[in-house]
Amino acid sequence: MQEKKAIRKQIFAKRKEASDEQLAQWSQIIADKVTALDEFKNASRIYAYIDYNREVSTRPIIEAAWKAGKKVAVPKVDGKDMIFYDFTSYDQLELGYFDIPEPARGEIVRWDDALMLMPGVAFDKDRHRVGYGGGFYDRFLEKYPEHPTVAVAFEFQIVEAAPYEDIDILPGKVVTEKNIYR
Repeated sequence: MQEKKAIRKQIFAKRKEASDEQLAQWSQIIADKVTALDEFKNASRIYAYIDYNREVSTRPIIEAAWKAGKKVAVPKVDGKDMIFYDFTSYDQLELGYFDIPEPARGEIVRWDDALMLMPGVAFDKDRHRVGYGGGFYDRFLEKYPEHPTVAVAFEFQIVEAAPYEDIDILPGKVVTEKNIYR
């Protein structure tokens, strides 16, 4: 099993190799799959992340949620935790933790029933996740385990075996442009 650091390096290189057009096309396919899921259709509230550094674009998912009348919240790093802000406009964003776009203003919300969209660097077919190393999603979901979770990733982010620990929290599904791993 590869170490997390080696996997991160490998996936970041693959992200750089892909063209902007490919990433946009794949992101739209992924968004179409996510918005067709029962988890999305049945949710009135969505916890989404703001994509950064050539991740799967969440903009089409966020905009579909708004169009469907769903509420959306996005995270801001607060010490070792994430807090979520009601997200109504991309004008709310400014560069935050590690230059990741975060909400600068808005209402802090805590929704028990929100669908959680999760980022990640790599996943395996059993949904084990290699994150960025901060543990923010694992800590949040350990405190609030009631959220249905869907991770989004490009197919090249699926690795043979992702190293994991017992404390790691698996997403319910991982959606790529080619597959849905359950």
